[in-house]
Amino acid sequence: MYTQAIDIESSHQPRPRSQEPTAQTSSTVSSQTAHELFDQRIAADQKIEAQDWMPEAYRKTLLRQISQHAHSEIVGMLPEGNWITRAPSLRRKAILLAKVQDEAGHGLYLYSAAETLGSSRAEMVDALLAGRAKYSSIFNYPTLSWADVGCIGWLVDGAAIMNQVPLCRCSYGPYARAMIRICKEESFHQRQGFELMLALCRGSEAQKQMAQESFNRWWWPVLMMFGPPDSASVHSAQTMQWGIKRISNDDLRQQFLDATVPQAQLLGLSIPDPDLRFDEASGHWQSGPIHWDEFWQVVQGDGPCNRERLNTRRFAHEQGKWVREAAQAYAKKRAQGNHAAQGSIETRRQDAA
Repeated sequence: MYTQAIDIESSHQPRPRSQEPTAQTSSTVSSQTAHELFDQRIAADQKIEAQDWMPEAYRKTLLRQISQHAHSEIVGMLPEGNWITRAPSLRRKAILLAKVQDEAGHGLYLYSAAETLGSSRAEMVDALLAGRAKYSSIFNYPTLSWADVGCIGWLVDGAAIMNQVPLCRCSYGPYARAMIRICKEESFHQRQGFELMLALCRGSEAQKQMAQESFNRWWWPVLMMFGPPDSASVHSAQTMQWGIKRISNDDLRQQFLDATVPQAQLLGLSIPDPDLRFDEASGHWQSGPIHWDEFWQVVQGDGPCNRERLNTRRFAHEQGKWVREAAQAYAKKRAQGNHAAQGSIETRRQDAA
């Protein structure tokens, strides 16, 4: 899902960080030797940690991907948050509230992981609000019916799991560890979405039609979530060599197709792809051609809800300014109090001496 961040350039750059080897390698070791040690650790499938020496290109790629992953989690709250007050039952409302809360937590985990690469959270948020950083294109589509909540859980989160489980083996330790908890929670989201769709498909004729209409709208954008074809993916080869990305865009999309088509058939939904077929020779489902013009249009900021999503985030950021300022003032006051208390203790010690 978030491999889009690898394929899309961003003007957001991390703060410069010394390329000298850390104490782990030795300050006397040359940069070339440090690079060789880095390559050896990658080849041995060992984790790179924040304090370790790493190539600047590796750092920039990670920062771009992790920060855009974090932005996607935060912006991803908006399509479903739109339905919290209109959920059809208290049970559905509680489920949706819990899910949106989970997404906020995912964003915070990921911002923390990205901060280890030398960029502050404020810098990353500013890049998002200024339009310099991207987020997953899927969140620029509207949620027009209650069934969309089910489709997002079943399809969008299902696609996310396909991509995120391999990220638990990412070569960068802080990112890999953050993904373990995220994947566990996303698996619940996917099950909740499928259960909602199952309830609709087993309901009244109007509910079945609502589920089908929603499925028709989400199917193709979800297939685009994995990013452009491997032939058009600029950085995939390098990121796979680094162990950041483990499975290619096309292979992830194929895994999603093979898993989701039988689920749609179980639900009784018609897949909106007249060219979809099962290839006996390969044992895989084959989809019709994907219209990538739409994907790039949305990525470049001209999707159905691009402006709405960013304007909503900007408004929320501005409205929360007083909270940030109050927190900073409290932290400063507490630090001053601790400093004064420490000074008083030191004075008493000197008097006692």
